Parts: sequence; C-alpha cells; structure tokens
Amino acid sequence: MKKTFTIALAGNPNCGKTCIFNALTGARQHVGNYPGVTVESKSGRFVLNDLEIRLIDLPGVYSLSSSSPEEEIVFQELTTPGIDLVLNVIDSTIPQRSFYLTTQLAELHIPMLIALNMSDDAEKKGLRFDLEKLERYFGAPVVPTVGNRRNGVRKLLAKLAETLEKLETHGSPMLSYGPDIDDAINVLSERIESLKLEACRNIPPRFFAIKLLEHDSCVRKLAAFAPLLEPAEEQIRHLRRSHAIDTDTFLADRRYAMLAGACRDAITITGERRREISDKIDVVMTNRYLGLPIFFLIIYCTFWFTFTLADPLMGYIEDGFALLADLVKGIWPETAAPYLRSLLTDGVIGGVGGVLVFLPNILFLFFAIAILEDSGYMARAAFVMDGVMRKFGLQGRSFVPLVLGFGCTVPAVMATRCIESERDRKTTILILPLMSCGARLPIYALLIPAFFAAKYQAFMMWLIYVIGVVTALVAARILKSTLCRGEGEICLMELPPYRMPTLKSLLLHMWDRGRMYVQKAGTIILFTSIVLYFCNTWPEKTDFSTDYDAAIAELSANQEETDSQSEAVAALENARQAERMEYTISGRIGHAFEPLFRPIGFDWKLTTAAIGALAAKEVFVSQLGILYAEGEADEESAPLRERLIEAYTPLQGFCIMLFCLLSIPCLATLAVIRRELNSWKLTFAEAGGLFVLAYLVTFLVYQIGSWLQIGTKLIG
Repeated sequence: MKKTFTIALAGNPNCGKTCIFNALTGARQHVGNYPGVTVESKSGRFVLNDLEIRLIDLPGVYSLSSSSPEEEIVFQELTTPGIDLVLNVIDSTIPQRSFYLTTQLAELHIPMLIALNMSDDAEKKGLRFDLEKLERYFGAPVVPTVGNRRNGVRKLLAKLAETLEKLETHGSPMLSYGPDIDDAINVLSERIESLKLEACRNIPPRFFAIKLLEHDSCVRKLAAFAPLLEPAEEQIRHLRRSHAIDTDTFLADRRYAMLAGACRDAITITGERRREISDKIDVVMTNRYLGLPIFFLIIYCTFWFTFTLADPLMGYIEDGFALLADLVKGIWPETAAPYLRSLLTDGVIGGVGGVLVFLPNILFLFFAIAILEDSGYMARAAFVMDGVMRKFGLQGRSFVPLVLGFGCTVPAVMATRCIESERDRKTTILILPLMSCGARLPIYALLIPAFFAAKYQAFMMWLIYVIGVVTALVAARILKSTLCRGEGEICLMELPPYRMPTLKSLLLHMWDRGRMYVQKAGTIILFTSIVLYFCNTWPEKTDFSTDYDAAIAELSANQEETDSQSEAVAALENARQAERMEYTISGRIGHAFEPLFRPIGFDWKLTTAAIGALAAKEVFVSQLGILYAEGEADEESAPLRERLIEAYTPLQGFCIMLFCLLSIPCLATLAVIRRELNSWKLTFAEAGGLFVLAYLVTFLVYQIGSWLQIGTKLIG
C-alpha cells in the first residue's frame, strides 16, 4: 500500500477550513505565495497510522470558475496530477450553498472526503443530516467535524484513514443537469475524448465539457482545447435557443436545483429551529446609525490593546539590545579591529534591534485582527464601511487595511488579501503608504513639541493624520479613474455566524505573520542599516578646520571644572562630530541634493536624514541626532529639540512632517508592495509618484507660508 499521500483541503471562505488545517498539521506548516500571484500558499505535514500526509490548504473559493485569482489557483492545483484526495470542508450551518462547490469537486472524479464542519452549530439550528444519502449522492464519504475543538477532528482522522485505504474503489457522483444539458455535455465529452488530451489523463472529459459550456477562461485559454471552442459555441447556441438564457447562468441554476433536491432528501430541519444569536447581534452591529460608531470603537480598542500590551515589551527589547551592544563592547577591546567592532554593535545589533523593537506591535496587532476575523466581525466591518468607501471608488473591505496602516504599513499591505477585486486591491495597496504609520510617530513626537505651543500640539498631531487620510482617499478616487479604471464591481459579502475563536488558531495566525514580518521586513532594514553605518562613517576625516584636541586640552587645563567649561568642551566635541559627519558619504550626498530640497525648506542635514529614512522612518530622528552631534538622540531628547529650534522655523518643522508623511515609504514597505503586486514597474512608479506628490505639496506649503510670513520666525 502507498505510504505517502497528497491531500488538497478545499472549501468556501469562512467554512472553518483553517481550523481543520491547524488541527491536523499543528506547527508543521509552510506559508508562502503561489508563483506569479498574490494568493497565499499554505501546506503542512502530519502522520496518520504510519502514513505520511502532505496537506495543501487551497484558497477559499465558492466555485471552480475563473473569476478571481483564488479560483484560478484552485482550478490549476486540482487539475494538475498529484492530488490523491480532496478533503472538502463544508459549513454545515448553510449546507445548500456550501455544496455548490462540492458538485464541481465531485465532477473532477478525484477521490473526495466531505467534512461537515461546525456540526455543533448546525445541530443547534435544528439541522439533521442523513449521511448515507449524502454519500450516495456525491459518491464520497461524509463525516461531521468541529474544527475549533481539540477532539473535533477525531472522527475525521478515523474516516480519513479508512478512505485512504479504499482510494481505488471510490464512488461516482449522481449528478444530472437534465436531458438537454446532459446531451450537450455528452457531445462535447465525446469530442474531447477523441482528441486524447493530456489533461484528460486524470480528469474526466465531462468536467472540461462543462467548463467549456460555462465559458470558463481557465479551460478556454488552454491551447489543447482550441479545436473544441467552436463545437462548444454550437452547443451553447442550441441551449440558448431552447431556453433563452446563457449556459453559464443556466448551469448554475441547474446545480442549485440539483442541490435543492439532494438537500430535501438528506437534510431535515426540526421544529426547534430558532432565530440565531448572530442575527440578534447584527441588529445592533450592522445598524445604519450604530454600525459606524461601534466600528470606530472596536478599532480604537484594537489599537489600545496592541500598543498597551506591546509598549512594555518594546522597552524590554530595546534594553536587551542595548545590553547586548554594551556586552560586546565590554568583551571586545576598542583597539582590536575597531571598525568591525563598531559595525557589529552599531550596524548589525542596532539594525536588528530597530526591527525587532516593533515585533510586539506586529504580533499583538495580528492577534487582535485574528480575533476580529475568526469571530466573524471583520466581515461586518467591511459591510458597515462599504457605502462610505464606494464614494471614493473603493469597497468596504478596503477600509480595514487602511486602518491597520496607522500601525504598520507592512502588515496592512498583507491584509489587502481580503479584497477580492484585483483593481480595488491594487488601489488600496498604492494608497496605503499615505496612512501615517507608527514609524512616523517618533518624527512627530520630536518636531511638534519643538515648534508648536502646548495648546496646539494635539491639534497638529490630529491635522497631520487627517492630511494623510484625505490625501489617500483623493488619490484612490484618481487611481480608480485612471490606472485602475474599470466597471464598479459588485462586492458580495458573506456575514458568517459569530464564533468563539480558539487560542491555538489565534497563536498560529500571530506566529505566521510575525515570522513573515521578521523574515521579509527585518532583513531589508538590517541590510540598509549596515549600509547607512558605512555611509555615516566613511570616508573618515583626519584634517579638521580647528585643532579640536588642542582647544579641548586648553579648556581642560583648568583644575576646577565648571558648568561653562563642560558646555564649552561639549560644544567643541559637537562641532568636531558635525564636521566629521559632513565629510562622510551621507554628508556629501546631503550637500549634493541640497539644491533640490532647498525650495521645500530643507538644508543638507534634513536632506541626509530624509534619504536615510528610506531604510525606516525612525532613522530620520536618529540620523538628525548624529548630524547634530547629540549621540544617542531620540524623540525624548530635549537637547536635539533645542538644536532644531535654533536652526529651523515652525514652518520648516511642519514641512518636515508633511514631507515624511507623503514621501516614499520605507524599503520594507516597498518590498512588500513589490511582492503583493508582483510588479517592479508599479513599485518604482509608486515610489516616484509619492516623492513627486510630497515634493509638490511641501513646495507649495513652504513657498506660500514664506510669502505670507506664517511661522517663518526662529523660536530659539
């Protein structure tokens, strides 16, 4: 008997497929992307009675049509040789709709096992299943499951072991579309069989005949089926004349008619069925007046949960990396390979720390998102926001990633996978960098207290966020009229019943996203941090305009140290550090680009910091600290604020925030945009477009503000 099997896990979205996948594979999973598309690929392995099983979690789909990337992927996966069994997960609380996909899977004639998931919820609704009748109808064994319980897949494992032993004798489905359509299917099937196509070695001709009648693009674009397009059109014209309806619609109607008959015979509803709790909750949650305020409250609670729990952990991580750097410095003598020592402590450890310090935010944010998704609320949020977002050319599902963009753009871009419309998804991804992410907060926290009075600080913070949101929505409207032009797509949103998420599912979701963030974003920031280290260090200046050592020695000759003497020594050290930085690659680049940035109020130091912020927006603050010779400066550094007050006006301070908000996002964001859009061209266009937008807006604000003399006086 065969010892290794490949099983495809198929089902509708929100049917509990992921719970069953997690229950069977545990942590033995691999997450990636299908080549060339943005659909997530997930596979795992487990052992059952000495049988090695590879489980492929296919994207959730409602049919095997080709109206979305997910459906194309499922079609290609199932029609490619190598699948030994299809495990079809059904939401047993809505069986008639869920079985629509099952009829198409049965037509593949691949051995199948049907899991009636959420059978406990179905029982509460008063649904009773005659498993023997369902098995005869679909030609496949059927087993009830409860995927979100520890023992809920015990019967599934037993039935799976039994099914794998009898793969060669699996049954055939009892599916009929009626004499007229069955005749057309048979005519095409015979034509397909006569061609002896390679695709029909493991899939029956009947399946492809049905697909040709449905105008399925996945089949029609295959060169092998080109000779069959005209015969298929001939049958379609015949059926259209007979029924005055398109065959793809007619076939869907016939499928539902078949299922109605099957469900009527095999499924009964007891008289105890009552109105679901979910319906009662939705009276409030999706109310036209209360839905929006409740949504905003839930989003606020999500961020409160994320940042409240993450804040102490971020402090521990920062302290841990600082201790690690100090430990290395203590062990590694300063005279032994000093540049390599500095690279390790300031470049490598500092770079990794700069990434991992935000990991708690990412983990808790996705933990909260998983709660909203698994509980069923995320679908309600999209429903509530749909009307508002459509005014800007988007749909309700776009709003959730936009809100997540206030935390971090990288996971927000990943979250756009919930948007089925490719045009809406592309538009959402392209405008996401305009949302003011948490990485920009250190910049605002540094500049707002420096340039604006206390009574205006909250307003300025609110204003900068509002500017980002308004710009994003206007940009979405423009994109939907140009680059992403197309007919408005109908967004069918399923509102699944509310469910209690399982801790295991939440933790696995959090782990997958956290690992992806560290692997994809962390490596890029680490690399750029090392590059910036070299740019801030080389070439090393040896000849200074002043003999700083002699001047410091002269000041230090006084035996009694005074405050004024200490300040004078510090000023000399700062001047030397600033002169050294100006001589480095970063300083030279800043001076080279200064003429371009001067019209928006930037000098060479701000220009250098803006370029360094490409690695991560937080780098802007640390780079300014270095350039102003304040050492380990951050947003809490009062001396750095004082230096900025002395050097820049409030108008320049506002323009700095405006440019950082609208300009090119960090390289980690660009990398994830490249991966999700699968296009270098669009990624470079996004970066260039945002830079032009930021430059033009900041130019107008700075020039008009200077002309009107608004905020043009130095505070210091």
